[in-house]
Amino acid sequence: MSNPQGLEAFKIRRWFSQIQEICSGETGAAADGEPVFKYMIAACIQNPYAGEYVEDLSVWIEASPSIGIEVGRRLAELTGGRAIESYGKAILVGLDGEYEHGNALLTNPAANPVRDALGGAKSWVPSTGKRGVPGTILDIPLAHKDALYVRSHYDTMSVSFDDAPNRDEVIVCWAFATRGRLNARLGGLEASQVRGEDGLV
Repeated sequence: MSNPQGLEAFKIRRWFSQIQEICSGETGAAADGEPVFKYMIAACIQNPYAGEYVEDLSVWIEASPSIGIEVGRRLAELTGGRAIESYGKAILVGLDGEYEHGNALLTNPAANPVRDALGGAKSWVPSTGKRGVPGTILDIPLAHKDALYVRSHYDTMSVSFDDAPNRDEVIVCWAFATRGRLNARLGGLEASQVRGEDGLV
């Protein structure tokens, strides 16, 4: 199957998706409401910069919105209509690449289409990444999509990939959640207080 429209700049070997449904806390305490659903969508992409230092990474940055558009489309299919409250992003770079190569796919041009797919999310998107090999565990940070300081929504989704990345590949990942942590009780700004253009009451 060829790449969806707009992704011609990238050679994508595999797409990955994952769903977690968390029904009770780590000690077995019952959920304080609905379960947490977490979703991950990732693309394994050939890295044209592998093995060399390239000063100008703008070609990848300029093409990256197409990845964000496709992540948004796939998320809509994966969630079955569930509303998303938090998000985060990460990259896993194969060993012949630089960390910076992956970061070129996490800038605002790539993120804005994902915000649009969520109905206009307002908050900065937490991100992280590292270099690694197939089976490396990647911890994707999560935070509230409209107000970064909603403490109950600080969370992580841990993922790994069975045959990626190869040395000359990059995996770009997005993670999403339908609510904050189960039984969060550390105070601070609450999700119910978030509204308005500035993301706060």
